[in-house]
Amino acid sequence: MMRALYTATTGMLAQQLQIDVTSNNISNVNTYGFRKERAEFVDLFHQVLQYAGSSTSETTLSPTGMEVGLGVRPSAVQKIFSQGNFKNTEQRLDIAITGEGFFQIELPDGTIAYTRDGSFKRDNEGRMVNSQGYLLVPNITIPGEATQINIGADGTVSVVENNQTNELGQIEIANFINPAGLHALGDNLFLNTNASGDPVTGTPGLNGLGQLRQGFVEQSNVKLVEEMTDLIVGQRAYEANSKSIQTADSMLQTVNGLKRN
Repeated sequence: MMRALYTATTGMLAQQLQIDVTSNNISNVNTYGFRKERAEFVDLFHQVLQYAGSSTSETTLSPTGMEVGLGVRPSAVQKIFSQGNFKNTEQRLDIAITGEGFFQIELPDGTIAYTRDGSFKRDNEGRMVNSQGYLLVPNITIPGEATQINIGADGTVSVVENNQTNELGQIEIANFINPAGLHALGDNLFLNTNASGDPVTGTPGLNGLGQLRQGFVEQSNVKLVEEMTDLIVGQRAYEANSKSIQTADSMLQTVNGLKRN
């Protein structure tokens, strides 16, 4: 059977994954704090028909040899943690991180998750929570009588209450040696893994951590023009691989049609 049939099949499967990843990026173009992903591929092993350097005569060697590739396979889907654009919301509990770092969120089971989505709210007890009602860590409770909420670039949270300024606490953020190794949990949340390393927490603006900006949220880092281009390239590559299968099939049909005289 012709190698081209199976080689082109691996190409179609690879481009299908490329389109899946690109489609997910496009669907999250308006998701706060979303990090786009990139599909990566490697070639499969090559079938050696003649080794380079093998003898072609008593005095000559093959300069290149003959190796036939057998296709492609996906090797990784990498998250790209470049900075997204900022959007001014004028909401006092919206916070964006300028630079490296993640907000810490406590899940219902006590696990700590991480996010770049800084669109926080107050629950019925005045605690700062995300859109799912999960607590910000360290927890900040804002009194109901507060008339003004201020969040400094270093994460210091203070309020004006009864014409007095009271400091409530400080928001800490976390960072990782390898953010691309984080596990995407959904709901704009990530979990650390052995690949990401343990979180290193600290004060915003210190030790390489980004600063905070009140009244802003970070948008997705997806660039729609790039994704549409990748989508077109993936589609055309998929079609080209399907044409390879059709060509191999046509050649086999020609062979099957041979008759003895």
